[in-house]
Amino acid sequence: MLTEINPKLPMRDKAVTKDFYINQLGFQLFGDYDAYLMVQKDKVQIHFFEYKDLNPKENYGQIYIRTNDIDKLYQTLLNNKISIHPNGHLESKPWGQREFALLDPDNNLLTFGQNI
Repeated sequence: MLTEINPKLPMRDKAVTKDFYINQLGFQLFGDYDAYLMVQKDKVQIHFFEYKDLNPKENYGQIYIRTNDIDKLYQTLLNNKISIHPNGHLESKPWGQREFALLDPDNNLLTFGQNI
């Protein structure tokens, strides 16, 4: 019965979030409303709700995004000078995934993974 999932993450400033996801990560705008933003890339859609009082140091928003070409994605982000999480550089994990992670402007953790 379940068909898909669209995570919702907090954002402090819609313009900053939109710029990061569209201009830096290559997502496309899917919907833009007063205090709500939706972006999409390939089959992945992420929603954001406005939370102006969010303290990024206390934000534990996280999503795991699967990919079918982790090495190319990682290199593309490096080429575009996207900061990779200091503890999240590309590596093979013991649970059978090749992963890396980064933080968005509001400290939401995006982990990208591919089955080994």
